[in-house]
Order: sequence, then structure tokens, then C-alpha cells
Amino acid sequence: MDFMSRLEMVLSLILLVSLGINVILFVYSRNVAQKLVMISAEIDDMRAATASFARHVKAVYELEMFYGDQTLQALMDHARSFREYMEEFDIIYIPEEDEKDAETQQIEEI
Repeated sequence: MDFMSRLEMVLSLILLVSLGINVILFVYSRNVAQKLVMISAEIDDMRAATASFARHVKAVYELEMFYGDQTLQALMDHARSFREYMEEFDIIYIPEEDEKDAETQQIEEI
């Protein structure tokens, strides 16, 4: 075996190993991206449910029958603080275009 054929074999082996690693990293990256998209959607759904719950509790609290009820007031405060806590995750998981829509929606709620 001469020097060139040995060099060609080594380079071919390195190429195959590199291609294999690249394929594995591509598949892994795609799976991670899919999981992040799914998590983002779930967090968005949970945020919407929390906001809906907070609006419902506020509507009940504002009824004449329950106005001033301390238990409902505490529940409203808790729902509001939980919604604010969930907003911290918006920065991480919600894409920028959805984030602008979320900010617009929050401004409208106030």
C-alpha cells in the first residue's frame, strides 16, 4: 500500500465519522426544537386558562352578592400573582411575534 491510498482511507474514514456525527446532531436538534415548540404551546394554553380564570373570579367578585368577600379577593390576588409568574416564561418560550400579540392583549385587559 502506498502513502496516497492510506491517506485516502484515513480521510474517507474521517469523512464518514463526520457525516455520522452531523446526522445524529441534526436529528437531536430537530427533536429538541419540536419539544420546545410543544412546551411553548402548552405554556401559552396554560397562560390563557389562567387569564380566563382570573377574569371569571373578578366577574364573580364584582357581583352584588359577593362584593367585598375577602375569600374571593384573596383568590383574585392569587390568580393575578400566578398570571404574573407565568408571564416570566413568556420571555423564554413564546416566539417574538406571539409576544407582541400577548403584550397587546395584556394592554387591552388593563
